[in-house]
Formats: sequence, structure tokens, C-alpha cells
Amino acid sequence: MRPRKAATARATVLAITSGKGGVGKTNVTINVAIAMARLGLRVGVLDADFGLGNVDVLLGIAPVAHVGHVVAGEKQLRDIVVRGPHGITIIPASSGLQSMTSLTGVQRDRLLAALDLACRDLDFLLIDTAAGISDNVMDMLKLAERVVVVTSLEPSAIVDAYALTKVLTGADAHKDIGVVVNGARNAEEAGLAFRQLETATRRFLKRSVSYYGHIADDPAVRDSMLVQRAIVDVLPQSPASRCYRIVASRLAGLGPAQGGLRLAPRADGSVAAAAEEVSQCA
Repeated sequence: MRPRKAATARATVLAITSGKGGVGKTNVTINVAIAMARLGLRVGVLDADFGLGNVDVLLGIAPVAHVGHVVAGEKQLRDIVVRGPHGITIIPASSGLQSMTSLTGVQRDRLLAALDLACRDLDFLLIDTAAGISDNVMDMLKLAERVVVVTSLEPSAIVDAYALTKVLTGADAHKDIGVVVNGARNAEEAGLAFRQLETATRRFLKRSVSYYGHIADDPAVRDSMLVQRAIVDVLPQSPASRCYRIVASRLAGLGPAQGGLRLAPRADGSVAAAAEEVSQCA
């Protein structure tokens, strides 16, 4: 089991985002979070699609309050957090509140204070942003230590992923950005999509992006959504679940200083067990 951080350590903040909606970003966030928790890590998920949150919906959870109550000054963080599968901490968002799509300065300050508090008790905080390049999204991406851009194979999704990378690079040229290709039939197909994005970023933005792997095109993902369960729980040996575990291991294994990629041990303590799956989801 991966050793936990000391109580004084702060969580590593990862923002999971996308340029285009509908590429499976929230599913990636949820399943990676649960896979990380199964490695023995303390993991939190902030639903940062503040006006149209759906992390709770995908997990069949019905929170009584949400982050909107915190930024309004009506509740404290401890009043709204709920527990998800394998003990992950979920900070739910509102749904259908247009006022939450653009936070004021005071609201941002309250949110940052709440996240600062949450990070004291976590190893990783995953921020599930809205799609696109709105002010709220960019604020969350700037806050994160690393940004994971989820794209599909669609040309429009790849173009939008590049556009997001361009805007974020303009705001922070040194931001660590990586890519996950969702819904690929195989590693070769995913690699092609990534190389298209990487070529554009190197040529026009003069920067590189990391590759964290792909998620297999797996019909069971849709089935798990219909029963409001994460596929890594419902079918842990499905093709998509294996890929989610690889991505989770890679993200968990990134060192804070060097950013070097290494595989973290599985919950059973076996690095080799995780490495065995890499060839399928690399």
C-alpha cells in the first residue's frame, strides 16, 4: 500500500478538464478518484461545474447542500461534504443555478478558503471543472498544480483541447499539462489523437504536454452510468476499469518537484501488477 503523507502535508491538486463537453471528463474524474482511493490514498473531488454539477448524480448521491452555500457564506465546508465510494470526499456543486457560473471576488475568496481547509486532510484533490475556457474554469486550472485535459477522438474535441491548452499556456506558461484520450478502441488510435495535439502544441505554443494514457471504448461504462455507479466498482476487470487504474497510478506517482512519471504500487503492494496493464492502456 502506498504510504500516506504526514498529517502536515498538503494535498496535491489536480484539475481534470476538457475543451469540449461530452468527452467523458466527469467519468474520468470519478473513476480515477476511486482508483486512487483503492491505492490507500485520501482523495477528494470538487465538482467545479458550479452551475451544472453532476458528480453526485453519476454516483447516486443526494447531497442536502452544495458549494454554492459555502461561497454564499451560508454554510461551512464540513456542512456540505459527502462520502463517496471507498471513502472519497465529495464537495458537490449546485445544478441549475446560473448565478454560480460566474463567481464574484468575495465568492472566490470563500471557495479558496474552503479548499485550503479541505487540502489539509487529503493526499489528492481532484477538481472536475466545467468544459471550455470560462473565468470559473480558468480560475480552477490556475489553482491546480497539474492539469489533465480529457479529449476524445473527434477532431472537434482535439481542436478544443488545443484551444484550452493555448489559453492556459497564455495564463501560465509553466503549468504542467497532461492528456487522457477517452473512448479509444486501442492504444494506437489514442496515440494518434495525442500526437495530433502534441504536434500542434510544440509547433505553435513551443511547449510539450504529457501523455497519461487512454480509456478504452467500453460499452460497460454506459451501463455503469445508468445504475449510477463507477465502473471501477461495478466491473473492476473491464477494459475501461483497467485503464482508469493505470491513469490513477500514473497521476499518483508523479513527483511534486521533478514531475517524473512512475507507477505507484497497487493496493496489494504490487508495482508489477499495475505495470502488467500498461501495455493495454498506455
